[in-house]
Order: sequence, then structure tokens, then C-alpha cells
Amino acid sequence: MLISLVAAIGQKREIGRDNQLLWRIREDLQNFKRLTLGHVILMGRKTYESIGRPLPGRTNVVLTRDAAYEAPGCTVVHSLDAAIAYAASLGETELFVCGGADLYAQALSVASRLYLSWIEATEPAADTYFPVWNPSQWRVELDVGFPAVEGTPAWHYQVLERRAF
Repeated sequence: MLISLVAAIGQKREIGRDNQLLWRIREDLQNFKRLTLGHVILMGRKTYESIGRPLPGRTNVVLTRDAAYEAPGCTVVHSLDAAIAYAASLGETELFVCGGADLYAQALSVASRLYLSWIEATEPAADTYFPVWNPSQWRVELDVGFPAVEGTPAWHYQVLERRAF
């Protein structure tokens, strides 16, 4: 099973502020939906709470340290290993890690693919960042640019695969 991280990030790896996304780019959100529909998505508790509900058409898994935590319509797990085992038990082919920063940092070492939407805008003030990764360990499989249009900043979408060493 592939473990993939999906994120919209700024040029300095910024991803959020006050538990909210920094950007809402329609095409990027549509791409996220297309990519993850029918799959298991894994998110941390704060990310789940910022969305406020399970995302439809996907198996939603929430990772939290709180043993009493409940997320209606979601499966709650207490470790990354438990989430991976749960997705595997469902026959999942690709587990999508959707945030937040702590979960991205945990999952980066076991990820085989990154789906990154790079936002080319002056970053708003951020308090949450995507983890640093070693570019030499990854190869770009896809890089598609999108121009700025009517209030939407320019951005580009990359798919990176982990290099085999």
C-alpha cells in the first residue's frame, strides 16, 4: 500500500494559520477530491475539527492521542501504525495523509508519494508548516503550472515519488 501526503503549501512550506487553510483554490480542492474519493484519508484531530465533519465518499480516519475521543462517521486511531494497519485491513491501495503538520512529520518517513500544490503568492501569516524533506530522496513525476486568475494566485501541482536507494 502506498502512503501519500497531500498538501497545499506556500513557498516557505507554510500550510495553515489558526487551524485553517491559508488558501482555498477551487481547482486544487477539486483535485484533492478527485484524488482521494473512494480511498482512506488520514487526518489529525485538529484537522478533522477544522473541517467539522467527515469528507464524503472517503473512509475518514482521525489520529489522536485522546483515548476517549469520538468523531462521528470516522474511525479513530491512536497511532500512525494503527492507521496504516486499518487501511491495509480494508484492502486500501493508497492511504492519503491530509494533515496537519504533526501528522505530516510522522508520516513523511514512511511516505512513498507527495502530492504538493505549491502556492505562488505572498504568504499570509502562518503558524503551521509542512515538514522539511530531503529533495534528493524524491523525484518529480509531474509538475503542472496554473496561472493567476481573478483573485486566485498562480500555483503549480507536483507529484513526487520517493527514490529507491
